[in-house]
Amino acid sequence: MNIPIVYEDNYLLIVDKPSGLLTIPTPKNEQRTLTSILGLYPCHRLDRETSGLIIYAKAKSVQGKMMEEFKQRQVKKSYVAFIDGIPYKKEGVINSKIKGISAETRYKIIEERIGFSIVEVKPVTGRTNQIRIHFKSIGHPILGEDRFAFRRDFKIKAKRLMLHAKVLEFKHPVTSKMLRLESSLPQGLIDFLDKNG
Repeated sequence: MNIPIVYEDNYLLIVDKPSGLLTIPTPKNEQRTLTSILGLYPCHRLDRETSGLIIYAKAKSVQGKMMEEFKQRQVKKSYVAFIDGIPYKKEGVINSKIKGISAETRYKIIEERIGFSIVEVKPVTGRTNQIRIHFKSIGHPILGEDRFAFRRDFKIKAKRLMLHAKVLEFKHPVTSKMLRLESSLPQGLIDFLDKNG
């Protein structure tokens, strides 16, 4: 499988995860995951269906430092999502608890298309499935969603979850250098936009 490397040094490897690949095994104990392919230490996760930037550490100690940055909310993440419909507010903050824990997601509509919107999404907290749950909660689920919405409810059909982790900004845990990494939209999302112009 082609997994593009976006950044690499002696301490970190940052790759562009394809959609459909798990970061780490679920309780079903899948053999083939991004972590098993790379053989390194994951610093955070992306859902199986989400594509985009993910950070791996080459040593356990570096993983610990990087995970601490995530915990302290020092890592800025930006996603692109294609959501069902067009929200009334062109930009806003979704504040609703997930499993009883506070969660915050900021969004801004980049473009409105027929029946869906292209949105820049910045999660402030990092709860599991946060972006997916939050957009469902405001009545605009992400296109291709099949865990928190029914596929039959979507007028526009998508082959995959239309969510991509596009930008990461953080301080290097060893060198303290500020890094800003960006990933281009995967072909599946580009094809979808061409088809649904």
